[in-house]
Amino acid sequence: MKKLLNDPADVVVEALTGMGLAHPNLIAVDLQARVVGRRGGPVRGKVGVVAGGGSGHEPMHAGYVGTGMLDAACCGEVFTSPVPEQWLAAVRAADGGAGVVLLVKNYTGDVLNADMAVELAELAGGPPIEVVVVADDVAVRDSTWTAGRRGTGLTVLLEKVVGAAAQEGRSLQECAALARSLAGRGGSMGVGLGSPTVPAGGAPTFVLAEGEMELGVGIHGEPGRERIASLPAREVAAALVEPVVADLDLRAGDQVLCLVNGLGGTPLMELYLMHHEVHALLDRAGIRVARTLVGNYITSLEMAGCTVTLLRADDDVVRLWDAPVATPGLRWGS
Repeated sequence: MKKLLNDPADVVVEALTGMGLAHPNLIAVDLQARVVGRRGGPVRGKVGVVAGGGSGHEPMHAGYVGTGMLDAACCGEVFTSPVPEQWLAAVRAADGGAGVVLLVKNYTGDVLNADMAVELAELAGGPPIEVVVVADDVAVRDSTWTAGRRGTGLTVLLEKVVGAAAQEGRSLQECAALARSLAGRGGSMGVGLGSPTVPAGGAPTFVLAEGEMELGVGIHGEPGRERIASLPAREVAAALVEPVVADLDLRAGDQVLCLVNGLGGTPLMELYLMHHEVHALLDRAGIRVARTLVGNYITSLEMAGCTVTLLRADDDVVRLWDAPVATPGLRWGS
């Protein structure tokens, strides 16, 4: 294992320390709780938007805290759910008095611990909380880690769009309804070319033979649909896009937000090449790409490969996507 580490047991705290030092104008880091919140605390009268999960997927989730996106994020150990007390600390860091939306990826630990945090908040007289589970990976319906589909790249798109809705002053009920609608309108599919290595483990999560790829790989290195012989990028793009298009029943005339996401070990040149192929497939199907995001936005340590996420988008979703955002991981607008 070759990594830039001190003690693997300290990697999350030391990384969060570095993030806080790098972005003091945007975020405040609670190292004890391992929670990242907005600089200056919650915005009074605004719905708080919270997400969380295991570390190792940076910039998700902590890198999306700031104006127009998340109000707080809790960071578990690498590939491990935050405990209920962390979710509760994130809720408190985001509570501006108008309620809180929790965006939770569909992994058993994340869902159970977030639900337990809601119960703890209710017992303590905390704010009203709406939990929205994101389950967008079309590769598998059940896995060792989940009941139902895994939560993957769609989470990033929800964090941006729901965050923008909260920023413009929508109510808790409106933000939660939007999040649930979006969660049912998007899908993702990934391919793995090489395994990540969890620092505490010191060995690759899985092993691919020379000339193999894992189609439908999960963001923790979980197995996908099948291992296949390596394919040209054009055929890989088709293997990722076609299942998502079919699952969402996308048709000519529909418009989508498109995320072509690196998993940490794929050069940006290859991701842009993949976007070219993805865009061409959608164009031939008459599906309009309204907005695109290409890069490393939900990673899996140093895993090689990519994921493709499509979200059916109406004009309101596109407008919310275009709204200004200022976070360590996403920034545009005034």
